[in-house]
Amino acid sequence: MSNSVLDVINNRTSLRVYDNREISQEILDKILHAAMRAPTAGNQMLYSILVVRDEQTRKLLSQSCDHQAFIATAPVILIFLADHQRWFDYYQLNGVAEYCDREGLQFEAPQESDLLLAIEDAMAAAQNAVIAAESLGIGSCYIGDIVENYEFHKELFDLPDWAFPIGMLCLGYYRENHLKKPRERFDKQYIVFEEKYKHLSPEEYQQMFAQREQTFHEDNPYHADNFAQAFYARKTGASFSKEMARSVRVAMKAWDGRLLNPKAPNKR
Repeated sequence: MSNSVLDVINNRTSLRVYDNREISQEILDKILHAAMRAPTAGNQMLYSILVVRDEQTRKLLSQSCDHQAFIATAPVILIFLADHQRWFDYYQLNGVAEYCDREGLQFEAPQESDLLLAIEDAMAAAQNAVIAAESLGIGSCYIGDIVENYEFHKELFDLPDWAFPIGMLCLGYYRENHLKKPRERFDKQYIVFEEKYKHLSPEEYQQMFAQREQTFHEDNPYHADNFAQAFYARKTGASFSKEMARSVRVAMKAWDGRLLNPKAPNKR
Protein backbone atom coordinates (compact mmCIF):
# COMPACT_ATOMS: atom_id res chain seq x y z
CA MET A 1 0.00 0.00 0.00
CA SER A 2 1.34 3.41 -0.94
CA ASN A 3 0.35 7.05 -0.70
CA SER A 4 1.62 10.40 -1.95
CA VAL A 5 4.07 10.87 0.93
CA LEU A 6 5.63 7.44 0.47
CA ASP A 7 5.81 8.04 -3.29
CA VAL A 8 7.78 11.25 -2.71
CA ILE A 9 10.18 9.46 -0.36
CA ASN A 10 10.67 6.44 -2.60
CA ASN A 11 11.22 8.45 -5.78
CA ARG A 12 13.56 11.05 -4.35
CA THR A 13 17.17 11.12 -5.57
CA SER A 14 20.02 13.54 -5.00
CA LEU A 15 19.98 16.32 -7.59
CA ARG A 16 23.19 18.00 -8.74
CA VAL A 17 22.04 19.61 -12.00
CA TYR A 18 19.44 22.35 -11.67
CA ASP A 19 16.98 24.14 -13.89
CA ASN A 20 17.44 27.88 -14.33
CA ARG A 21 14.20 28.70 -12.50
CA GLU A 22 14.50 30.63 -9.27
CA ILE A 23 12.86 29.38 -6.10
CA SER A 24 10.37 32.03 -5.01
CA GLN A 25 10.25 33.28 -1.46
CA GLU A 26 6.73 31.88 -1.15
CA ILE A 27 7.89 28.38 -2.06
CA LEU A 28 11.01 28.66 0.08
CA ASP A 29 8.88 29.70 3.04
CA LYS A 30 6.82 26.53 2.63
CA ILE A 31 10.00 24.46 2.73
CA LEU A 32 11.31 26.31 5.77
CA HIS A 33 7.97 25.98 7.55
CA ALA A 34 8.06 22.22 6.97
CA ALA A 35 11.62 22.10 8.34
CA MET A 36 10.53 23.89 11.49
CA ARG A 37 7.69 21.42 12.04
CA ALA A 38 10.21 18.61 12.51
CA PRO A 39 10.47 16.81 15.85
CA THR A 40 12.66 18.67 18.32
CA ALA A 41 14.02 17.88 21.79
CA GLY A 42 11.84 19.56 24.42
CA ASN A 43 10.49 21.94 21.76
CA GLN A 44 13.82 23.78 22.01
CA MET A 45 14.51 23.85 18.25
CA LEU A 46 18.24 23.48 18.79
CA TYR A 47 19.16 24.58 15.29
CA SER A 48 19.37 27.59 13.03
CA ILE A 49 19.04 27.66 9.25
CA LEU A 50 21.14 29.88 7.02
CA VAL A 51 19.61 30.71 3.63
CA VAL A 52 22.32 31.35 1.04
CA ARG A 53 21.50 32.84 -2.34
CA ASP A 54 24.51 35.10 -2.90
CA GLU A 55 26.48 33.97 -5.95
CA GLN A 56 29.89 34.69 -4.47
CA THR A 57 29.10 32.81 -1.27
CA ARG A 58 27.88 29.81 -3.27
CA LYS A 59 31.14 29.85 -5.23
CA LEU A 60 33.13 29.91 -2.00
CA LEU A 61 31.13 26.97 -0.65
CA SER A 62 31.73 25.02 -3.85
CA GLN A 63 35.44 25.23 -3.06
CA SER A 64 35.41 24.87 0.72
CA CYS A 65 33.09 21.84 0.58
CA ASP A 66 35.51 19.49 -1.15
CA HIS A 67 35.66 21.36 -4.48
CA GLN A 68 32.24 20.39 -5.83
CA ALA A 69 31.47 22.83 -8.65
CA PHE A 70 27.75 22.04 -8.83
CA ILE A 71 27.20 23.66 -5.43
CA ALA A 72 27.70 27.09 -6.99
CA THR A 73 24.88 26.42 -9.47
CA ALA A 74 22.19 25.68 -6.87
CA PRO A 75 19.68 28.56 -6.73
CA VAL A 76 19.31 28.22 -2.96
CA ILE A 77 21.50 26.65 -0.30
CA LEU A 78 20.31 25.89 3.22
CA ILE A 79 22.88 25.39 5.97
CA PHE A 80 21.64 23.69 9.13
CA LEU A 81 23.45 24.66 12.32
CA ALA A 82 23.39 22.62 15.49
CA ASP A 83 22.77 25.63 17.71
CA HIS A 84 22.93 25.98 21.49
CA GLN A 85 24.15 29.58 21.34
CA ARG A 86 20.63 31.00 21.30
CA TRP A 87 19.53 29.24 24.48
CA PHE A 88 22.67 30.20 26.38
CA ASP A 89 22.36 33.82 25.27
CA TYR A 90 18.81 33.67 26.60
CA TYR A 91 19.99 32.12 29.87
CA GLN A 92 22.51 34.89 30.40
CA LEU A 93 19.99 37.61 29.60
CA ASN A 94 17.71 36.20 32.31
CA GLY A 95 20.20 35.73 35.09
CA VAL A 96 20.41 31.95 34.98
CA ALA A 97 24.09 32.05 35.98
CA GLU A 98 23.25 34.12 39.04
CA TYR A 99 20.33 31.83 39.83
CA CYS A 100 22.61 28.79 39.69
CA ASP A 101 25.14 30.49 41.96
CA ARG A 102 22.39 31.30 44.45
CA GLU A 103 20.92 27.80 44.42
CA GLY A 104 24.20 25.91 44.48
CA LEU A 105 23.88 24.67 40.91
CA GLN A 106 26.62 24.58 38.31
CA PHE A 107 26.10 26.85 35.32
CA GLU A 108 27.81 24.80 32.64
CA ALA A 109 28.47 25.62 29.02
CA PRO A 110 27.16 23.28 26.31
CA GLN A 111 29.06 20.02 26.10
CA GLU A 112 29.36 17.07 23.75
CA SER A 113 25.96 15.64 24.66
CA ASP A 114 24.33 18.98 23.92
CA LEU A 115 25.98 19.08 20.51
CA LEU A 116 24.72 15.59 19.69
CA LEU A 117 21.20 16.53 20.75
CA ALA A 118 21.32 19.67 18.62
CA ILE A 119 22.55 17.61 15.67
CA GLU A 120 19.51 15.36 16.03
CA ASP A 121 17.25 18.42 15.91
CA ALA A 122 19.06 19.98 12.97
CA MET A 123 19.04 16.86 10.81
CA ALA A 124 15.39 16.12 11.52
CA ALA A 125 14.62 19.63 10.28
CA ALA A 126 16.85 19.16 7.25
CA GLN A 127 15.12 15.95 6.21
CA ASN A 128 11.71 17.60 6.56
CA ALA A 129 12.99 20.29 4.19
CA VAL A 130 14.15 17.63 1.72
CA ILE A 131 10.76 15.91 1.62
CA ALA A 132 8.83 19.18 1.46
CA ALA A 133 11.01 20.43 -1.40
CA GLU A 134 10.65 17.16 -3.29
CA SER A 135 6.88 17.32 -2.98
CA LEU A 136 7.03 20.77 -4.62
CA GLY A 137 9.13 19.59 -7.55
CA ILE A 138 12.39 20.87 -6.09
CA GLY A 139 15.33 18.52 -5.89
CA SER A 140 18.03 18.55 -3.24
CA CYS A 141 21.47 17.26 -2.43
CA TYR A 142 22.96 16.86 1.02
CA ILE A 143 26.49 18.20 1.45
CA GLY A 144 28.16 16.68 4.49
CA ASP A 145 31.42 18.43 3.61
CA ILE A 146 30.13 21.60 5.30
CA VAL A 147 31.71 20.21 8.49
CA GLU A 148 35.12 20.64 6.87
CA ASN A 149 37.13 23.87 7.07
CA TYR A 150 35.49 24.91 10.33
CA GLU A 151 37.55 28.06 10.78
CA PHE A 152 36.73 29.30 7.27
CA HIS A 153 32.98 28.68 7.60
CA LYS A 154 32.95 30.17 11.09
CA GLU A 155 34.34 33.42 9.72
CA LEU A 156 32.30 33.34 6.51
CA PHE A 157 28.99 33.10 8.35
CA ASP A 158 29.98 34.90 11.57
CA LEU A 159 29.24 31.77 13.62
CA PRO A 160 29.49 31.78 17.41
CA ASP A 161 31.23 28.88 19.12
CA TRP A 162 28.05 27.02 19.98
CA ALA A 163 26.54 26.98 16.48
CA PHE A 164 28.10 24.26 14.35
CA PRO A 165 27.29 23.72 10.63
CA ILE A 166 26.30 20.07 10.55
CA GLY A 167 24.45 19.80 7.23
CA MET A 168 23.93 21.66 3.98
CA LEU A 169 21.27 21.30 1.30
CA CYS A 170 21.51 22.44 -2.30
CA LEU A 171 18.04 23.12 -3.67
CA GLY A 172 16.85 23.61 -7.24
CA TYR A 173 14.12 22.64 -9.67
CA TYR A 174 14.49 19.54 -11.80
CA ARG A 175 15.21 20.18 -15.44
CA GLU A 176 12.52 19.24 -17.95
CA ASN A 177 12.52 15.54 -18.76
CA HIS A 178 14.95 14.80 -15.92
CA LEU A 179 15.15 11.04 -15.43
CA LYS A 180 15.24 9.98 -11.80
CA LYS A 181 17.28 6.88 -11.05
CA PRO A 182 16.89 5.98 -7.37
CA ARG A 183 19.97 4.10 -6.21
CA GLU A 184 19.68 0.69 -4.64
CA ARG A 185 19.97 0.55 -0.87
CA PHE A 186 21.24 -2.33 1.23
CA ASP A 187 18.60 -4.97 1.93
CA LYS A 188 16.60 -4.49 5.12
CA GLN A 189 17.92 -7.70 6.68
CA TYR A 190 21.38 -6.13 7.01
CA ILE A 191 20.16 -2.83 8.47
CA VAL A 192 17.08 -3.48 10.60
CA PHE A 193 17.46 -5.73 13.65
CA GLU A 194 14.88 -6.90 16.19
CA GLU A 195 15.55 -5.97 19.82
CA LYS A 196 19.36 -6.29 19.76
CA TYR A 197 22.26 -5.48 17.45
CA LYS A 198 23.19 -8.24 15.06
CA HIS A 199 26.81 -8.93 14.10
CA LEU A 200 26.84 -10.03 10.49
CA SER A 201 28.69 -13.15 9.43
CA PRO A 202 31.33 -13.14 6.66
CA GLU A 203 28.76 -14.80 4.39
CA GLU A 204 26.19 -12.10 5.15
CA TYR A 205 28.71 -9.36 4.41
CA GLN A 206 29.47 -11.04 1.12
CA GLN A 207 25.78 -11.09 0.24
CA MET A 208 25.25 -7.53 1.49
CA PHE A 209 28.00 -6.08 -0.73
CA ALA A 210 27.62 -8.44 -3.70
CA GLN A 211 25.99 -5.87 -5.96
CA ARG A 212 28.42 -3.08 -5.09
CA GLU A 213 31.40 -5.34 -5.52
CA GLN A 214 30.36 -5.77 -9.15
CA THR A 215 31.39 -2.14 -9.73
CA PHE A 216 34.99 -2.84 -8.71
CA HIS A 217 37.66 -2.60 -11.42
CA GLU A 218 41.08 -4.13 -10.99
CA ASP A 219 42.69 -1.20 -12.81
CA ASN A 220 41.46 1.28 -10.19
CA PRO A 221 43.56 4.37 -9.35
CA TYR A 222 43.93 3.30 -5.70
CA HIS A 223 45.88 0.08 -6.45
CA ALA A 224 43.20 -1.71 -4.44
CA ASP A 225 42.64 -5.45 -4.59
CA ASN A 226 38.91 -5.33 -3.88
CA PHE A 227 35.90 -3.04 -3.48
CA ALA A 228 36.40 -2.51 0.27
CA GLN A 229 39.97 -1.31 -0.19
CA ALA A 230 39.01 0.99 -3.06
CA PHE A 231 36.07 2.45 -1.17
CA TYR A 232 38.22 3.12 1.89
CA ALA A 233 40.78 4.92 -0.24
CA ARG A 234 38.10 6.94 -2.05
CA LYS A 235 36.03 7.87 1.02
CA THR A 236 37.00 6.87 4.56
CA GLY A 237 40.74 7.33 4.15
CA ALA A 238 40.61 10.20 1.68
CA SER A 239 42.06 13.65 2.30
CA PHE A 240 38.62 15.26 2.68
CA SER A 241 37.82 12.78 5.47
CA LYS A 242 41.05 13.72 7.22
CA GLU A 243 40.12 17.38 6.95
CA MET A 244 36.64 16.62 8.23
CA ALA A 245 38.10 14.93 11.31
CA ARG A 246 40.50 17.81 11.94
CA SER A 247 37.75 20.39 11.52
CA VAL A 248 35.39 18.64 13.93
CA ARG A 249 38.14 18.34 16.56
CA VAL A 250 38.68 22.10 16.37
CA ALA A 251 34.97 22.83 16.70
CA MET A 252 34.56 20.41 19.59
CA LYS A 253 36.98 22.38 21.76
CA ALA A 254 34.21 24.87 22.52
CA TRP A 255 31.77 22.14 23.61
CA ASP A 256 33.64 21.30 26.80
CA GLY A 257 30.98 21.95 29.45
CA ARG A 258 33.21 24.37 31.32
CA LEU A 259 31.76 26.20 34.30
CA LEU A 260 30.58 29.71 33.51
CA ASN A 261 31.30 32.39 36.06
CA PRO A 262 28.10 34.28 36.88
CA LYS A 263 30.16 37.29 37.99
CA ALA A 264 31.89 37.46 34.60
CA PRO A 265 29.35 36.45 31.95
CA ASN A 266 30.76 34.57 29.03
CA LYS A 267 31.29 36.82 26.02
CA ARG A 268 31.38 34.55 23.02
